[in-house]
Amino acid sequence: MKTAGVNLAIDGMTCAACVSRVERALSEVPGVVKAEVNLATKSARIETDGMAAPAALAAAVEDIGYGASIVAAADMAAQERRAEVREKRARIAALAGLVVAAPFLVAMAAAPFGRNWMPSPLMQALLAGVLQFGLGARFYIGAWKSMRSGSATMDLLVALGTSAAYGLSLYLWQDGYGHEGHVLHLYFESSAVVIAFVLLGKWLEERATSETASAIRALGKLRVSVARIVTPAGEVERPIEEVRVGDRAVVRVGERIPVDGRIVEGSAGVDESMVTGESLPVSKIVGDSVIGGTVDLDGRLVIEVTATGSETMLAKVIRLVESAQASKAPVQKLVDKVSAVFVPVVVGIAVATVIFWGFSTGDVELALVNAVSVLVIACPCALGLATPTAVLAGTGVAAKAGILVRDAAALERAAGVGVVVFDKTGTLTTGEPVVTAVDAVPGERPETVIRLAAALEAGSEHPLARAVRAEAEAGHMDRLPGVDDFRAVVGGLEGIVEGRALLFGNTGAMAAAGVPVAPLKAHADALSAQGHGMSWLADRDSRSLIGLVAFSDAPRPEAEQAVAMLRREGIGVVMLTGDGRGAAERIGTKLGIKEIVAEVKPADKAQAVEHLKARGLVVAMVGDGVNDAPALAAADVGIAMGGGTDVAIETAGITLMRNDPRLAAASVDLARRTVSTIRRGLFWAFAYNVVGIPLAAAGILSPVFAGAAMALSSVSVVLNALLLRRWRPKLPNLRP
Repeated sequence: MKTAGVNLAIDGMTCAACVSRVERALSEVPGVVKAEVNLATKSARIETDGMAAPAALAAAVEDIGYGASIVAAADMAAQERRAEVREKRARIAALAGLVVAAPFLVAMAAAPFGRNWMPSPLMQALLAGVLQFGLGARFYIGAWKSMRSGSATMDLLVALGTSAAYGLSLYLWQDGYGHEGHVLHLYFESSAVVIAFVLLGKWLEERATSETASAIRALGKLRVSVARIVTPAGEVERPIEEVRVGDRAVVRVGERIPVDGRIVEGSAGVDESMVTGESLPVSKIVGDSVIGGTVDLDGRLVIEVTATGSETMLAKVIRLVESAQASKAPVQKLVDKVSAVFVPVVVGIAVATVIFWGFSTGDVELALVNAVSVLVIACPCALGLATPTAVLAGTGVAAKAGILVRDAAALERAAGVGVVVFDKTGTLTTGEPVVTAVDAVPGERPETVIRLAAALEAGSEHPLARAVRAEAEAGHMDRLPGVDDFRAVVGGLEGIVEGRALLFGNTGAMAAAGVPVAPLKAHADALSAQGHGMSWLADRDSRSLIGLVAFSDAPRPEAEQAVAMLRREGIGVVMLTGDGRGAAERIGTKLGIKEIVAEVKPADKAQAVEHLKARGLVVAMVGDGVNDAPALAAADVGIAMGGGTDVAIETAGITLMRNDPRLAAASVDLARRTVSTIRRGLFWAFAYNVVGIPLAAAGILSPVFAGAAMALSSVSVVLNALLLRRWRPKLPNLRP
């Protein structure tokens, strides 16, 4: 079933219970297939069958008391403005709260030193009232909306707890003046400071959460608003929205390339680091592709536009990162179940606390204070933030390194990988043949064989021709002889070089020309057994062999390190290839891979992956994202080394934006760190409540300290996630 995506910006969410309410409301709208709400980004991503109108989705959210507006997924400027507005409002509220609560904070700090600097009861009531019913009005509004819809959120806990403290203080103040000798003890400072701490916590939370989303904002800033287009009248600047495929754009030194394209004039080094994670400049010449958002470092380029707008690679990368950051890790399901019942359970514990202390001591004041502490410390903000902030930080830092994660589920699965399966050709190897051996019959020299073969191949762009020319250049044969009567034949090439009629081709071409290969057959058989391909050079007129050139696919320079990195993490490595056993074992031996599955047809690669999974292993498959698509889909985690190709991005759970197999090992490392961060955040979120609620119910924790602990729990969970931003892929320098 084809689905449509809708993105909403949600205002007013404060905790995990809010997330559950909004998701439930959206899921009940007819036509909704899936709804995911993210507390960290204050957004919702909804998949529909096309029948649910975006306006109906926004209305469903507004009906339960939250604000909702429809947004474009890639509207980075609007998202950043909303984040800035939220942070500014939170900052103003927090600073105002601290100013109003300052007399209480000063008095509380002076109390241990025997100083009674607490304001008069009237002043306490006024100051606390400003916080309670002015700056704290948001909690009453949120509590009323949640109760009206039959649920409970953090706002209800704060409203109940602080109202109880304020109301108790009013009662004691009145009662204290009516009894001679009564020592007046009020709790205005509890309600005031708790609200001030909650507001401070929300501001710090907004600031820290904004930091976790910095990567997606950085990607958005790579967009260019104007392109310089070549027209019959000269170079004209046009808004990027008016640029069309086929136009030619001029890029000067130091400018960002405005769109995806192909170079038709010029050459330059291009900084692709923000898109692919490649730290070194990439040399680009005529015919090479360039990515919009990258930087021209040192040469004027003219590019033919191949993609604009939402079809550019940068737009696709941003969409994928946004999708990953909006998704939920499977572990979040546990949090959702807990948060659905958390607030009602806490209210029940608070009621039980009042009853217990009231009956056991007869001190209603003490009973109410302890209940207030329970209500205040139990706010489930940290529970709701632990997972999404870690996912935000993890996927963001991955994108900077050239690793695109499709969703949080892929990240969590990658953390448990026990074996990584590599496709050979194009993944562990370059996919381009190189000359590995040259031999000549008696009376001829290997250098002559390469020079004559390179002359015949001078005008060809076939991969074997490029390999022969590269070998000639490596031997400093810069000036090659000319070719006469050149023509292509079945299985090879013919031409006259230096007066000799030559034939360069495969064994079939030699047989067709009546050229015996017996003089070098023993050497050729030995090379073939090791997986080398073969071309022969012969004198066509005399039908005599001159020599042979052997080819093979060379391992990538990074492949050996990739295997070693995985082994150090205790992860098994398997090579999967359709090549013969000899070729596979030659590459496997060089790279240190012992388990090799060779001679596998493309259609059977998925079955080979299934066999590994049947051994109880969590399997990651690394391929080029095209012919390996079935195997990528069959694996627990598909990692496409597609250089950023469309097929790679659409197929795999993880896409490597440059062809470096070491990034596969880095992906697993990051996944493990992200999941570890999620679990650590959830541990602290639960620990605050598991430890704090009993302490509050036992009367050990005052409301003020409960408020500080509650604010600290949210901030510490977000700061824990921010540690992920320090992650960098550990890629050793390649040997020269």
